[in-house]
Amino acid sequence: MKKLIGAIFVLVFAIMIIFSLTGHSEVQVKRTTARNFSSEFLSDLAEMDNQKGVSVVVGQETLSFVEEKPYVSAKGCLMFPVDQLTDAFNCSTQVYENGNILIEKGSNSISLYTNSAAANINGQLVELKDKVQIVSDKLYVPIGDIAQYINYDFVMNYKTASASMARIAAEVELPKHYDMRELERVTPVRDQGLYGTCWAFASLAALETTLTPQENLMFSPDHMSLCNSFSLGQNEGGEYTMAIAYMASWQGPVYESDDPYGDGKTNPDLKARKHLEEAQILAPKDYVAIKEAIYKYGAVETSIYTQMKTANSWSGYYNRERATYYYNQEATCNHDIIIVGWDDDFPKEYFTITPENDGAFICKNSWGTEFGEDGYFYVSYEDANIGTTNVVYTKLGDANNFDNIYQSDLLGWRGQLGYEKDQAYFANVYRAGEDEELAAVSFYATDVDTTYQVYVVPEFEDEDSLNDRKLVAEGSFEQAGYYTVRLDEAVKLKDNQKFAVVVHIQTPGAVHPVAIEYDADSRTREFDITDGEGYISLYGNKWMSAEKNKDCNLCLKAFTNDRSKK
Repeated sequence: MKKLIGAIFVLVFAIMIIFSLTGHSEVQVKRTTARNFSSEFLSDLAEMDNQKGVSVVVGQETLSFVEEKPYVSAKGCLMFPVDQLTDAFNCSTQVYENGNILIEKGSNSISLYTNSAAANINGQLVELKDKVQIVSDKLYVPIGDIAQYINYDFVMNYKTASASMARIAAEVELPKHYDMRELERVTPVRDQGLYGTCWAFASLAALETTLTPQENLMFSPDHMSLCNSFSLGQNEGGEYTMAIAYMASWQGPVYESDDPYGDGKTNPDLKARKHLEEAQILAPKDYVAIKEAIYKYGAVETSIYTQMKTANSWSGYYNRERATYYYNQEATCNHDIIIVGWDDDFPKEYFTITPENDGAFICKNSWGTEFGEDGYFYVSYEDANIGTTNVVYTKLGDANNFDNIYQSDLLGWRGQLGYEKDQAYFANVYRAGEDEELAAVSFYATDVDTTYQVYVVPEFEDEDSLNDRKLVAEGSFEQAGYYTVRLDEAVKLKDNQKFAVVVHIQTPGAVHPVAIEYDADSRTREFDITDGEGYISLYGNKWMSAEKNKDCNLCLKAFTNDRSKK
């Protein structure tokens, strides 16, 4: 009889569990929820959900995951990839060399530790339901435990293998003071000497902060300024578009130790140590966007006007004692620097010429540590030029992110093409190697709020082939810039067969939305029109040759992987 009663009890308990999953499957995950179930039961739930694939909704957006995907841990916690926290939750995320993680949003600060369930949240020690985990060299955190501190609630539905997070309150404001130096997010100050290479120093200094504090690397301005595709010497200056072109084409960056600055030597055969995947170009004088970019991604490269050339130069607009700068005249930019922070309450009285209001950007120069405050200085918000041109390098891949690159635009975005409309189709044709699959494409958004659809033509014969295309990716870009788009699924290419990548782009307010490479000025004397086969169309049905009809190459690259390496 006792055995019968025991069996009935187990059966009733099992029915209750099943009912809880079918009739009440939406569970508000709090500290005690997952622990109410046995470890075996939670492990079974995790296995079922992971087999389905976990769907995550943040706000009204269903997140897209290509490589690093969320999963349910054996303890029933949704584990979220650290690399995607910043974009998903509009927060600041820093990973340090020792594996520690710092997440900041508003007044909240969350410190997490690899392979540990311990956390420090706003100075209080807290135990998470599961530890921070490493999967395939990538970090994952139990998002349900920290969601409230980044302004989101959290609901996990085990039945449907889905999680939803809605914003708890209005988006929090940025802090009034922020300094990347305080978080070990900057690399050492350097000295460009008497060369006109500020653009290379600024570009690489900004790029390096995309990796800090997890990786502290120093890249070579010598290589960037000498081994690009432009017809300029080191004394002739440059700009951020040249830096993007150099990195997007895999010409660099290379390590400073492999090509030291100022020795009069370089090596064009050096291979890029990282691959630029994304660079956002911010609108002029959009200080909110600049601050958000610094907070979330890294330093913003910008330009100012200055009469100074070195740390010992004099200028009536520079206060040497306070390391402040404010230029209020009409001369255009002639020097590149990076913005590493801001102080909304920085006293206006500290400037040689007094602006109307307090506030300054904290900037890093390339004139050595003798300049300013150990190489840094404060530029008034009201400076005529600060923040007029802005770029932040938001995604940087390892040198093995893709095996092969196909391109015909080594000079990058030099001009624009279109039909006096805000939309157009453009396509580039390439010949595949052996045993490859198409994994991604890259192109430019020439202004804000750009939407796109990416298509592929696996076997290209002639222009008519472009009308027989397959949709492989779509999305949008909030900012102008250079972007890499991974395909929803890789497309196998035939050996030594021509293929085409096609993009339909729409940029509100634009009349020429397609970025092109062409012979624009003395810097582009090395322009090569023979290396491209591009086509453009208004509606995607009638095509004309970009090279033959418009004397230009289209900025549309393709990236493949070798199938033999799988």
